[in-house]
Amino acid sequence: QVQLVESGGGLVQAGGSLRLSCAASGSRFILNAMGWYRQAPGKQRELVAEMTSGGSYANYADSVKGRFTISRDNAKNTVDLQMNSLKPEDTAVYYCHLEGTVLGHPTSDYWGQGTQVTVSS
Repeated sequence: QVQLVESGGGLVQAGGSLRLSCAASGSRFILNAMGWYRQAPGKQRELVAEMTSGGSYANYADSVKGRFTISRDNAKNTVDLQMNSLKPEDTAVYYCHLEGTVLGHPTSDYWGQGTQVTVSS
């Protein structure tokens, strides 16, 4: 019903930068929040950054505060994650996440396929 497509992942050296993008499409929906999660090998998926539909509040994991910035275009239903000063510990598959309500359906969570970010030391 809602499709999320991520882009921008890749290989970068420590201290470098990447910008991830996510675009939502599909059925008409009411957007509650969009954000980014990541999952490293052998670890659980964790929140990186999220933003409510109004864009008035953003929540970041402590490990990325001051280095990552989330931004959103409400009209286009896109969300970006600017990642600066990358560290090897940031290596993970990054997933775009959307919480929304498709007309006539319960509120649900939607996930992208993920994009690999690898930071070399």
